[in-house]
Amino acid sequence: MNNKIIFWVILVLACVAIVWLGVKSFGPGPTGKYDTFAKCIASKKVTMYGAYWCTHCQNEKRNFGSSFKYVPYVECTQETALCQAKGVAGYPTWITEDGKKYEGEQGLNRIAEFSGCELVQDAN
Repeated sequence: MNNKIIFWVILVLACVAIVWLGVKSFGPGPTGKYDTFAKCIASKKVTMYGAYWCTHCQNEKRNFGSSFKYVPYVECTQETALCQAKGVAGYPTWITEDGKKYEGEQGLNRIAEFSGCELVQDAN
């Protein structure tokens, strides 16, 4: 009789553990440090134009960390015609909704200035 009780207790605990791990694995991921800032940039229609091989572009992306996924980005090696139409001459180039261009690596503070977005860090 005791073996049956132990078996059921272990089975229930295993099920609870599996459900907990499933929720933890497939639930919403952690918030990026600059998600709010990056989403604001997107809402203001500020876009970064760059190239995968560009070290300055990689630096800009790195500054945002995982929050960069919210930043509108055009890969000019794949969308050459669009980049040419926008007059992108170097990488990175940030272009605002009204067409103003900011060429070269800007850094988060400068992007905050020209985008009008507050540079806030989200709690993790």
